[in-house]
Amino acid sequence: MVRETRLDLANLIFPLFVVDGTGKKEPIGALPGIFRFSEDYVVKEVEECMNLGLRSFVLFPAVEDSLKDKTATYSYSEKNFYLRIISRLKKEFPESCLMSDVAMDPYSSDGHDGLVENGRILNDETLGILGKMAVAQAEAGIDIIGPSDMMDGRVQHIREELDDEDFENVAIMSYCAKYASAYYGPFREALASAPKSGDKKTYQMDPANKWEAVREGELDVAEGADFLMVKPALLYLDVIHLLKEKFELPIAAYNVSGEYAMLKAAAANGWLNYDQAMPEMLLSFKRAGATSILTYAAKEYAQMLKEGRLA
Repeated sequence: MVRETRLDLANLIFPLFVVDGTGKKEPIGALPGIFRFSEDYVVKEVEECMNLGLRSFVLFPAVEDSLKDKTATYSYSEKNFYLRIISRLKKEFPESCLMSDVAMDPYSSDGHDGLVENGRILNDETLGILGKMAVAQAEAGIDIIGPSDMMDGRVQHIREELDDEDFENVAIMSYCAKYASAYYGPFREALASAPKSGDKKTYQMDPANKWEAVREGELDVAEGADFLMVKPALLYLDVIHLLKEKFELPIAAYNVSGEYAMLKAAAANGWLNYDQAMPEMLLSFKRAGATSILTYAAKEYAQMLKEGRLA
């Protein structure tokens, strides 16, 4: 009766890694219980989740190196398996909510989120590529565009490109405060998308900065974002709460791969009870102010809820 914070399945978004081909369900070593799925297997996975009451998913493509180039042309190619999978999932599960990833790194031979020239990230030149990528995803049936690249001005550019192609109802969940974090390692293993040289500190945020997130939020709101995201989540609860206090838009939190992996590792060593620690962690994001939580634990939480194992 007096509980202040309640976490519902509607708050959760389940990340799914997809690969080309058929008959593939590849375990990811650093993410226990998480797999790279080919098209046939990801359809089965989404069906299982939908039957549990989990209906929101964010899709990430693991692309072969042979398909990568400096300008990420495969990202908007008609032959892109990622776009084909989006179309199939939306056709078979029209009631699902599908979110995309917009950044160059899965498709870039340089492994960076933006266009690289002479060791520098070219912000403005990247925007056109991101716009093409977002429109291709909208055409495939995506509901929420997820620009994770952290280029300045990309929300406005993507919004204008979508509107020009009559995709006014496709939302944008901006990675507003994406920090240059040490907790992304397992994700980069899952996609084999680490930078070939340098790092991402010139366009991702300094972990020491909190009010910079507000300035980024103000820009994204002005440019037309529908959600503001904080990534990572567990170490940035203060930033989630700050954005919730400052803005009227829904706030999303990305419970990143390293946060999930360290909880799994502690549980495997008997140091924590996973079934107790995981729901507490997710509840902390909601309590801090997140209305949307991207988490690798979403399916497990749904299973626990269905089996009556949650207090």
